[in-house]
Amino acid sequence: MCLILFAYKYHPRYPLVVAANRDEFYQRPTRSAHWWDEHPELLAGKDLEAGGTWMGVTRKGHFAAVTNIREPEFSTNNSLSRGLLPYNYLTQAATAKDFADILLENQNRYQGFNLLFGSGDSLYYQSNRTSFRELSPGLYGLSNAQLDTPWPKVAKGKQKLAEQLKADELSTSNLLQILAAKDIADDETLPQTGVSLEWERLLSATCISAPEHGYGTRSSSVLLISHQGQVKLHEKTVAPSATNDAVFEFQL
Repeated sequence: MCLILFAYKYHPRYPLVVAANRDEFYQRPTRSAHWWDEHPELLAGKDLEAGGTWMGVTRKGHFAAVTNIREPEFSTNNSLSRGLLPYNYLTQAATAKDFADILLENQNRYQGFNLLFGSGDSLYYQSNRTSFRELSPGLYGLSNAQLDTPWPKVAKGKQKLAEQLKADELSTSNLLQILAAKDIADDETLPQTGVSLEWERLLSATCISAPEHGYGTRSSSVLLISHQGQVKLHEKTVAPSATNDAVFEFQL
């Protein structure tokens, strides 16, 4: 993922609300969200190149999602795929805290990452650029910097999510609309992450469309977990060729 907006123990009905966009090069082979044959408990999309995922949830309500930290100066081809981070958490039996300890010992094998993992009962944030922490109830935004870094699309996305969360019942379609915004931020508000000004502009959109570079937002996902254990994942594939909607619902 390259943008994750989420509310944890913030809404009266849903302890976990996630709205996230996955940005990736169009040529990277991908399978959209599905129940994995090799891991029947896992509902997630799949990176067919490295075998991991960007976001997933299990039948027990375990959740994980990852974003990259934009550090072009540290780019290397010798690191492990960051998609293995949520995959490993969701397919292993370790508790969240045990997983965090294991990850701490191995985090330098990955380029810069932000990992969210846990459930509607307990949620954690870990990055190899800052310290591990358990999250308090609240409204959060995460892009390609550390948690709640106020990049324009993070700040705007959190505001729009807060408006949606005023409703007693949440619409996944309305939440997906937040993720569809294509407006470019003003130059004076752009971060300086080491890429060109052209790229900073393109990447400032919530929903990125850069076909001339073979890159953009490839899918948008909304996850709702209710206090009653009802789980709904609504994924909309938006690039590179055709759109597709898929909705999965199950009971914990």
